[in-house]
Amino acid sequence: MWETRINPYRVFELRCKNTTYFGIGAIQKITDILDELKKKGINKVLLVTGKNSYKTSGAWNVVKPELERAGFEYLIYDRVGPNPTVDMIDEAAEMGKELGAQAVIGIGGGSPIDTAKGVAILLEYRDKNGRELYEQKFIPEKAVPIIAVNLTHGTGTEVDRFAVATIPEKNHKPAIAYDCIYPMFAIDDPQLMTKLDRTQTVSVTVDALNHITEAATTLSASPYSILTAKETVRLIARYLPVAINEPENLIARYYLLYASALAGISFDNGLLHLTHALEHPLSAVKPELPHGLGLGALLPAIVRAIYPVSADVLADVYAPIVPDLKGVPGEADYAAKKVEEWLFTVGCTQKLSDFGFTEADIPELVDLAMTTPSLGLLLSLSPVEATKELIGRIYRESLHPMG
Repeated sequence: MWETRINPYRVFELRCKNTTYFGIGAIQKITDILDELKKKGINKVLLVTGKNSYKTSGAWNVVKPELERAGFEYLIYDRVGPNPTVDMIDEAAEMGKELGAQAVIGIGGGSPIDTAKGVAILLEYRDKNGRELYEQKFIPEKAVPIIAVNLTHGTGTEVDRFAVATIPEKNHKPAIAYDCIYPMFAIDDPQLMTKLDRTQTVSVTVDALNHITEAATTLSASPYSILTAKETVRLIARYLPVAINEPENLIARYYLLYASALAGISFDNGLLHLTHALEHPLSAVKPELPHGLGLGALLPAIVRAIYPVSADVLADVYAPIVPDLKGVPGEADYAAKKVEEWLFTVGCTQKLSDFGFTEADIPELVDLAMTTPSLGLLLSLSPVEATKELIGRIYRESLHPMG
């Protein structure tokens, strides 16, 4: 395969809406990034991260001395957890205001970087808060510069304009999408991801797989979103088993990270629909549920639902993991079961009942999917009409394995 001819140590610039430094050793580009911030008169930054990963990944070993070399004043907000809340955004924003932060550096996976995006907006709109932002009570047009140091190969948030946060008292997990929260620069360095454990490796990669499944089949899909979707699946099928068995294999991490970035670009263009709209209520109700595993539990039933109207696209895109699909509507059930079978082979075996959901929870989940701010837009982009009946059926079919 041509991938073997690429030198993964040659850091290149992946130019989409922002500039992402991509490759083994890309973390060293933090020097150039900080120097660029200094040229813009920025000398105070807030770092937004989780409790441990910014240190255990090795990122902080490079970022900290470079901040000090360049003479930056900085504070660290390190209380971002999985499925971050608007309260975390508010806490971090207050810390940033006290410092007088002129930029935000997010170090982590989707949760810290998404939180950093919300903070960057609130540092410009100082009289607003996280709830107002995620309830869309104002539409931001500006944010302070965002730098994303990515530590997982799944969300694509380092290359896109999306962010997510939970409003806990309402069990709402809305998304926002604004041009002002594209990171100015991002770092995608696969050597920062070798400490991801098996479950994390699978979970984040399944997130990327869902991004392209939706981006390739929304009503906004384009040849570009479909092309990037195809390459994403090919790379995941080839390199996820390697990363599971050899977690420190840098080539596998490199191409899973590249697949994740492609998936982020794919849905930045094609947008999302059912899987994310239906997963957000799950992890809003149960914040301990890893987003990617929730998506994996739903994916087979959603493939079954959309395949009859998207058979040609899905057969082409999914060829690396289900090679015998013909692209005809009648094979929807077969395609769904084969996708679930593949998910099980890589360790994504949990269904909604394994996470504690029952038939009795479905009415609330349906209601949350249809009433959470922003999710209505995703549902409107579904290739099949997202009725209450369809949403309920998908949740019901996802409680247990299809087989």
